[in-house]
Amino acid sequence: MDFSSINWLAVVACVVASMIIGSIWFGPKGFYPAWWKAIGKTDKDIPGDQSMSGMWVTWALVILSSFVQAVFMSLLVNAMGSLSGGATLASGALAGFLLWLGFVAPSSLTNKLFADRVKAWYYEAGNHLVTFVVMGAIVGAWQ
Repeated sequence: MDFSSINWLAVVACVVASMIIGSIWFGPKGFYPAWWKAIGKTDKDIPGDQSMSGMWVTWALVILSSFVQAVFMSLLVNAMGSLSGGATLASGALAGFLLWLGFVAPSSLTNKLFADRVKAWYYEAGNHLVTFVVMGAIVGAWQ
């Protein structure tokens, strides 16, 4: 792994894009209401019913997770690009799609199958699909 090949500004842009995509996707006018039902919650359940310190930990871990995804997306897009003459927006988007298809979608589906929450998987996997394709495109284009 060649960490020197990573464009750190692109990684930061990927993290920001991930947060924006997630906030729109799971926003009140997005898929949040349907997803909330799909995970077995009702209108009586209070979202994020935890202390402020608990929410800070949650968001810190979400941002850290997005950062790790962006770093490894960069490494993969750069590796794939070195095989084909250089990374591009299209090859980056394809890498994001392939990562989602090969790793994210099946592993998260397995979790949801055993949790009996397959309906939730559609919303969550869709968010990951968009996020991974956009991250790959950003990294591929920003060479």
